Order: sequence, then structure tokens, then C-alpha cells
Amino acid sequence: MEIIRMENVSVKEESKDKLIFSDLALSVNKGEKVLIKGRSGIGKTTIFRLILGFTEHSSGDIYFEGRKVDSALVWDIRKRVAHISQDSDIGEGPVMELFEEVFSYSANKDKFNRSDLNALLSEFSLKEDILTKKFENLSGGEKQRIAIIISLMTKKDIFLLDEITSDLDAALKEKIVDFFLSHSEWTVLAISHDREWEREGVTVIEFSRVICKGED
Repeated sequence: MEIIRMENVSVKEESKDKLIFSDLALSVNKGEKVLIKGRSGIGKTTIFRLILGFTEHSSGDIYFEGRKVDSALVWDIRKRVAHISQDSDIGEGPVMELFEEVFSYSANKDKFNRSDLNALLSEFSLKEDILTKKFENLSGGEKQRIAIIISLMTKKDIFLLDEITSDLDAALKEKIVDFFLSHSEWTVLAISHDREWEREGVTVIEFSRVICKGED
């Protein structure tokens, strides 16, 4: 089953007549693992923003599970898709309060499970006492792992991952990549410069000036 399809999609910078990229074609099937590579500032993150409806395309068509994406469908997409941004500053205050806030939202109610949380903390080499620490005082790598855990606990199976391993050491990069690739039922699109994502079973898309006419 095709989850995401883009046909000849072009995007211009807001209030400018300058292309970020043009004629982008992309197809992602259920369970597929895709790595999007390319130099910084070329427009890779814009692909995720298009899927989530945060950026409008100037031409072409975007489909989600065979349905053409419009303003009504983007709300359903945001409920279905787990997006982890490269900006790991997702909140302030005690980490546990951040979990409580996220899982108080109507879309996430009844999804919080303390046993799952403890297991994921252990999986990603975090001690339970991190829950009492202030999120803003954590290291970049700790913030990334907390954001990943929150995303996983929402029980979604489509992931848009934007540089989620950039602040981690090699061992943790490997561990997190292994975790996402080991679930055959998950559909994963990852933007990353880390070579740990480049392995058998991962479709690699080289995002280059061939399709990118401008900078984001």
C-alpha cells in the first residue's frame, strides 16, 4: 500500500518568487524505510512540512494513502504521523511533566503506559531519574532521546524523523537506527547525515541540485 506520493511538486519561498525545489517525485509504501540525504539548506525539511500541511506547494500533487492532500486531510495526517523535528527544544520544566502534558491531549489519552516508558528509557540508555530533571537543562542527546520516546509512546506507525541522531555518539546512533528499522510494520522517512542509516533495506534518496533550484 502506498502511504505517501508526490507528483511534480514544486515549492517557492514565502513572499518570494524563488524556488526551493521543483518537480519533486516521491513514492513511499507501507513499511518502507527511506533515507533522504543532501547538503544542509537544500530543502529536505520542506518535504516533511509539505506532508504535514505546514508548507504549501506551488504546483504538483501530494497524496496520503491514495487521497489527495487538502486542508481537511492534513488534520488526519497529523494525527496519524509521528514527526520528530531537528529542533529538540520541545518544552521546559520537569521531564515527567512534559510527558503528562503530551498525554493529556485528546489524541493521546489512554496511550501513556509507565511500564512502556521505563522500558524505553532503558532501551535508549537513560536513567529513570531523568524524569525529575528540567528538560531545558538536559544535553542535546538527552533531549533527542526524550523526544523519540514521546513519539514512540503515541503508538503511531508512520514516522518522519529529521536529524534525530545528530547529537548522539556512534553507539547510540546505531541503537536508535536499529530500533526504527527493526519494526517491519513501521513506515519511516529519515533525514540524516549519519551513515548509520545507510544499510541494506533502506531506500536512499540523494536530494541534490538536480531537483533543487534554490535554498530554504
